[in-house]
Amino acid sequence: MSGIVLGQPDPPRSRLSYRFAIFGLIVILAVGALTTRLFYLQIGRGGYYSSVTGQNRLTLQPIASVRGLIYDRAGRLLATNVASYVITVTPADLPFSERGRVVDRLSQLLGITREQIIEALDRNAGLRFDAVTIATDVPVDLARVVTEESRDLPGVTVSIANRREYAYGPLVSHVIGYTGAVTQNDLDKEGNEGYLANDVIGRAGVEATFEQQLRGTYGVEQVERDASGQVARTVGVIDPPRDGDSLELTLDTTTQQQAEMAIKWAMDLVGLQRGVMIVMNPQTGEILAMVSLPSYDDNLFAKGISQADYQALVDDKAGPLTNFAISEQYPPGSTYKLVTGAGALQDGLIKDSSTLDTKPYLQIGPYKYWDWNHTGWGPLNIYDAFGHSSDTFFYQLAGMLGIDRLGYWAKEFGFGEKTGVDLPNEARGIVPDNDWKQSVFDQPIYPGETYQAGIGQGYDAVTPLQLLDAYSALANGGTLYRPQIVRRVLAPDGSVVQDFTPDVIRQLDIDPQVLEEMRLAARRVLTIRHTYNLVDLPIMLAGKSGTAEFGIRDSEGRLPFHSWFAAFVPKFSADQEGDVTKTDSELAVLAFAYDSRTRGNAATEIVKYFLQLHYHLDVDLRRPDLLRRGNFYGGN
Repeated sequence: MSGIVLGQPDPPRSRLSYRFAIFGLIVILAVGALTTRLFYLQIGRGGYYSSVTGQNRLTLQPIASVRGLIYDRAGRLLATNVASYVITVTPADLPFSERGRVVDRLSQLLGITREQIIEALDRNAGLRFDAVTIATDVPVDLARVVTEESRDLPGVTVSIANRREYAYGPLVSHVIGYTGAVTQNDLDKEGNEGYLANDVIGRAGVEATFEQQLRGTYGVEQVERDASGQVARTVGVIDPPRDGDSLELTLDTTTQQQAEMAIKWAMDLVGLQRGVMIVMNPQTGEILAMVSLPSYDDNLFAKGISQADYQALVDDKAGPLTNFAISEQYPPGSTYKLVTGAGALQDGLIKDSSTLDTKPYLQIGPYKYWDWNHTGWGPLNIYDAFGHSSDTFFYQLAGMLGIDRLGYWAKEFGFGEKTGVDLPNEARGIVPDNDWKQSVFDQPIYPGETYQAGIGQGYDAVTPLQLLDAYSALANGGTLYRPQIVRRVLAPDGSVVQDFTPDVIRQLDIDPQVLEEMRLAARRVLTIRHTYNLVDLPIMLAGKSGTAEFGIRDSEGRLPFHSWFAAFVPKFSADQEGDVTKTDSELAVLAFAYDSRTRGNAATEIVKYFLQLHYHLDVDLRRPDLLRRGNFYGGN
């Protein structure tokens, strides 16, 4: 008989079934809990997590604005924007394992070094989703090749962007300037102004001065990116961009071309390294032309200048990147006698009828201060002394004034301070007085240095623009204007944002009668034929020539010299001859010939040729024979 015996252990099979039952119960409970949690996440909280996931895919990115245009006063387009192909790399889309291969291929295609590409990428290492520009103004055929290879070039994009184009290139490059890629220094300095690593910024000329007006304001759009960081779609524009404002300059391109033609003629004939010509309206301070030679083509920068080309410009000893009209200062020579003469007349030290005896030289101790002709002129009044440019006459006036009073009148005419022209990198010039000499050399001014200052030599230094501004104040009766390059700022729709009216620096503290006497003296410079046949032009003209010594003496003891000529044209018409006693001149002009060393005054010949071109005069009074080199020092 079989059966269960009490007190004995369960059989093995019975115990195994019991354990499986317990395990099954645990599994059922666990699965149930997970199912409940999943239901909660998908149904109860699904909307929340879906929203979070969507937000993670959406990003904001800038929309570039269009840079404003630049026109001359007649509406001629000087700077515009043209579409060009650009090659960029987005670091986030370029796997590091592929970087070397992609860089090598881009270097081969674009003709730029691996180092340049890597430097560009590393410079923006912290902005991995921002596109880094590798090449601009890429030819269409090359852009097509890069596009076709895009599958094998992760992170590389070909896009169309605006680049600057300058219609007249070197003709107005020192005034217009150029744009260039921002640097890390720019980003550090301008970070609060919204600049990005892929931006451009004005580097020179009005492009730099009016950067904020020209660049406009970026917009913002929302985009959706895929897992690789590429833009999958544009969700919408949050804030549209605002294009930059445009500039209307005071320059007249035709006048600029005439000025350049005149100065190039003399530079080619003489072999001059540098030259300047500026034309201004003395009634407003508007600059009609500003030529600084040698020049450069700002389109080189707009297209992405190579390091070799840039270095060649920097290394050029003639200084093509420098605007010599405002950024360098030189001794003004006899043109500065305007300051000495006007100051002596205003202070009552002489009258226009007073005469001073002009001997071959004045002597202080063992030192002789010679007149430029080494013979003297005998008794002269202010008119003939200015006309003959007698050094010993103006030595005496400077001695009467003293260096501090002479410095006061120089500053009254605007020397020793920036004119405030709306261009960057303007020099201040130097007006020597006792305080200046003491601060710079820890010495007082010596009497002989006062003599030299009275004729624009020694420590005196001016920019060409300062000098023309002073003669413009003489021409208009005593108003010293801030020279002006920009007339108006225009909104993208053409409406006027800002209209620059004439800006007065000061009214000269000089009696109008004194200024009239100095205008008559400036006319005497021509009628006495100190400027040869310039008086024979069929227009009224007054002005002052000057030569300014500098540098190291040659084997015959002669110093090299620059040539100056500043002049103004009284208003005239078919039935009205100009009158220098009036203050109605509408044109003032200055030429500066660096290291000219010519038989006659090279700057005078340049101005003569310009006036013939500008007024369409049916004469040609140029004297090429006066431009023969040889350090004759004959055109004071």
